[in-house]
Amino acid sequence: MVDFLIKGGVILWVILSLSIVGIAIIIERLLYLKKIQVDEEQLFNRVKGALQKQHYDEALAICDTSISPLAKLIKVGIEYREHPQVMQKEVLRDAANQEIPELEKHISSLGTIAHIAPLLGLLGTVTGTMKAFGVLGNFGAVSDPSVLAKGVSEALITTVGGIIVAVPAVIFYNYLVTRVNTILIKMENQVNALIAILSPQVKQEEPYKSLAAKLEAKREEKRL
Repeated sequence: MVDFLIKGGVILWVILSLSIVGIAIIIERLLYLKKIQVDEEQLFNRVKGALQKQHYDEALAICDTSISPLAKLIKVGIEYREHPQVMQKEVLRDAANQEIPELEKHISSLGTIAHIAPLLGLLGTVTGTMKAFGVLGNFGAVSDPSVLAKGVSEALITTVGGIIVAVPAVIFYNYLVTRVNTILIKMENQVNALIAILSPQVKQEEPYKSLAAKLEAKREEKRL
């Protein structure tokens, strides 16, 4: 393993560092999303029961004990419960937009790692191949082709390393993006249900634009 890293040179060490960062991001995001998912299920049921009894202070106290982004949205909804639904949804939309960065924290960095790791691997291969052919040029014709083959094979190590890092990074990036979108859609549905409880006398208007769709639109703008 050490010999493999030495042959790969500085670029392979950079790729290895990116892999460590990527693993840390994946573990942290998976634990965070799992934690808020469990917390949201318990939170929604408890708050819903309190709101049905019109125990608003109890509902706010329950939200204060939760780390879920949903808790902050529920608090906003309760605080604006006496306002028209149009204003409630506008305020909730703004509050939800403030929670999106926390949900997708570091995910864009994971996507960056997935993109640059194979490029760094290719760079290492190109520079390694140039070095191998440079040695060949200095010594003229080489009677043993294995000498050149060895140099090229060592140059390909960085490409292999880059691909090994990029493949799981891409897989987990797409998985985490999907998880975040799912959470946003679920949060939207739960908030709409709570709005119906807070102001049952007002007919539900057309739901505001899906948070997941809005987030996806922002990603598309960044790609362009």
